[in-house]
Amino acid sequence: MGKPTGFIEYLREDKSEISPAERIRNWDEFHISMPEEKLRNQGARCMDCGTPFCHTGTLISGMASGCPINNLIPEWNDLVYRGLWREALDRLHKTNNFPEFTGRVCPAPCEGSCVLGIHNPPVTIKNIEYSIIEKGWDEGWIVAEPPSKRTGKQVAVIGSGPAGLCAAAQLNKAGHWVTVYERADRPGGLLMYGIPNMKLDKQTVVMRRIHLLEQEGVRFICNTEVGKDLPTETLLKDFDAVVLCVGATKPRDLPIEGRDLKGIHFAMEFLTANTQSVLESSPNGHLISAEGKDVVIIGGGDTGTDCVGTSVRHGCNSVVQLEIMPKPPLERAPNNPWPEWPKVYRLDYGQEEAAEKFGCDPRVYLTTATKFEGDENGQVKAVHTVQVQWEKNEKGQFIPKHIPGTERVVPAQLVLLAMGFLGPEQPLLDALGCDRDARSNVKADYGNYTTSIPGVFAAGDCRRGQSLVVWAFNEGRGAARECDRYLMGHTDLPD
Repeated sequence: MGKPTGFIEYLREDKSEISPAERIRNWDEFHISMPEEKLRNQGARCMDCGTPFCHTGTLISGMASGCPINNLIPEWNDLVYRGLWREALDRLHKTNNFPEFTGRVCPAPCEGSCVLGIHNPPVTIKNIEYSIIEKGWDEGWIVAEPPSKRTGKQVAVIGSGPAGLCAAAQLNKAGHWVTVYERADRPGGLLMYGIPNMKLDKQTVVMRRIHLLEQEGVRFICNTEVGKDLPTETLLKDFDAVVLCVGATKPRDLPIEGRDLKGIHFAMEFLTANTQSVLESSPNGHLISAEGKDVVIIGGGDTGTDCVGTSVRHGCNSVVQLEIMPKPPLERAPNNPWPEWPKVYRLDYGQEEAAEKFGCDPRVYLTTATKFEGDENGQVKAVHTVQVQWEKNEKGQFIPKHIPGTERVVPAQLVLLAMGFLGPEQPLLDALGCDRDARSNVKADYGNYTTSIPGVFAAGDCRRGQSLVVWAFNEGRGAARECDRYLMGHTDLPD
């Protein structure tokens, strides 16, 4: 490493976002780059640690530890420290097709397993990654690189989310003709409609990469739902191989009393309609507005956070986020050692914005909803809640038990269900006739991604279940490699 004592000399600095008070006024992306001198200092903090756990990419206790796509983090940290930005970009692109996405939306499991993080704040890996790729775009270093030779093979990728885009990019790089089908009106899948614009700008970030892929030869067909608008028989006949990257978009419901009241929506309905409105620069008939309303969000994950940030920008009257799990500790618990992902309390951007506007973190822990209460017009007006404690049942499983006397009624004219997803929607899979696993995901082993139908592969959330964008990258690249092997008898695509 260029600066062996950098981790001693420099403190972690990661303030690379517009302040909450300013950013909640609009839908503009809030990420900003740090000055180059500070970035070089942050790169210098990367230690010559011998075994860089940051890029090992494995699962420990069911959570990602290190980078799932094995980013060459120590190498590009050192290159940034030495001011060799073009070389850093080249190293970054060796493992990551779209660093501009992970540099914005990835929770950075790499930082959770940084060796420096054992005794000091870890290296600002995510911020450096973001800065490398943005400098690459700004300098004009990122240009279309269509393959020099074509194989003549036709591959269909179903779904244009993170896994689908990675699969398409890699298969196109191998020389195959790739057509990506997307049922929405714009490509990008989760990246387009599942993540709000202020976190990931659609026009200047998502679409610039889509346009580059088109210049390289990838074809995108939107407003087309395979199995409905395009028969599966036609798909299998017209293409030499198919890669399913349809995501896990079946939301978990909350079937309690009052669920059929007006004003109760799945989170993705709320977020998708809002992004469509932002892109069209005017409210549309599908917009679900939080303006002037008391909002209750049920679920404490990333999707819930996005609902908080969106509601604040709408001008909600109040926002409460119900989280059934306990509040995490401020520091790692003894049963959560490094290099596991640190399960510690943190304010994500949405909670930070709500705290700025309303004075406190909107999350209420160890709390669940028991009933939705409506008015005379069938509109939700309140959520009945109760506190819970986690206890083992007769099977030894931890389950939440209601605590008598902790009941509360929370006013709400808008309720958003953000409790995760149960797996992929089934009609397409039924039409194809591919096997499913016990969780209704497409049955395909990790590493070969082959479904029960020859020539049909599956990657991302539809195969592994709801997961991180960076895991979708991992699977999209892996499925492309195995698809290429199937088509050609061998593959030069990287692991």
